[in-house]
Amino acid sequence: MIKKIDWYILKKFISTTVFMVLIFCVIAVAIDTSEKADDFVKSGLPTSKIITQYYFGFVPFIISMIFPLMVFIATIFFTSKMAGKSELIAILAGGVRFNRMLRPYFLGALLLGGTFWVATQWFIPKAMLLRANFQATYIDSKSSYEQGEAAKRTRHYYFRVDANTFAGMRNYDTATKSANDFYMDRLSGYKMTYNLRADYLKWDTAKKTWKLQNAVERRIVGVKEITKTIPEMTLNLNLKPSEIKFDKYLKDKMTTPELVRYIKSEERRGAENLNDYKVERYRRDANPISVFILTLIGAVVAARKTRGGSGLNLAIGIVAAAFFVVMDKFSLTFSTKGNFPPMLAAWTPNIIFSIFAVWMYRIAPK
Repeated sequence: MIKKIDWYILKKFISTTVFMVLIFCVIAVAIDTSEKADDFVKSGLPTSKIITQYYFGFVPFIISMIFPLMVFIATIFFTSKMAGKSELIAILAGGVRFNRMLRPYFLGALLLGGTFWVATQWFIPKAMLLRANFQATYIDSKSSYEQGEAAKRTRHYYFRVDANTFAGMRNYDTATKSANDFYMDRLSGYKMTYNLRADYLKWDTAKKTWKLQNAVERRIVGVKEITKTIPEMTLNLNLKPSEIKFDKYLKDKMTTPELVRYIKSEERRGAENLNDYKVERYRRDANPISVFILTLIGAVVAARKTRGGSGLNLAIGIVAAAFFVVMDKFSLTFSTKGNFPPMLAAWTPNIIFSIFAVWMYRIAPK
């Protein structure tokens, strides 16, 4: 049963969190606007279009990055204020157990964490679509570095047709949907059993398949090699022209069901370097859980009345938040650049902070 004291703490919890998120969003928007002012002017778009096509996506993106940490700092802030006014001492002196006092904190964490989980699965990716399209059209396209990276990844394109078949093409043109120097190799164990090369490759819009010109087909059977020259042939590569485009925002734009389907589709095709997508998938479940963990840590740390007041507790909270962010980035880098399992990379900060939360709870004065 929720009592008045629960509503009192719960109201402070939610209102302080909302205030913290709004303040940080205003600061982030101000900084981002100052950095991208030239790009906004060069785009030629009116202010209303920039707001609806960019900032309607940018603000949810910022919230998704900082929300657990803002909940953590908000918990420390309002709990320290209550402790400084001896409100928590009065609650405990009135016969309320420490565990009972934490109930509204967990109710607030359930409400905020559940809302955040729903948002990360469906709504934030939809908002990211706005930001990503604007960024790619008006900002990245004007950057020589981004253009060079995208062109390099698209012009010479290599992919995996299935678990045993590899293919590649050079000088791919997105306008004509054609390329030169196509090749495809099929392996059996460590031995090549099939090789196909063509001087020219083009997408047939009518038949929805690829058309090869001046192709040479080689089949290797034992010690024999059977060679066949084919002036023109069609080939189904299980690949569409729209997929031959480097999109660094792809994982952020997909809802969780779409992301799961994409990962499974790429795994069936034998694609590699999917750790980035897998980490994103697992993080969408791990981040809302971190709201509960950080709420417990914040409540336990700030519940004790100290001489330093709320300032000391806030300093502890900011240091802990910085450590959480650094740990999250390190685990992500080890997964995408190394062999660290994606699920473990997404959950490592939660695992470590859970241990820390249990330890803080056990030593907290009750």
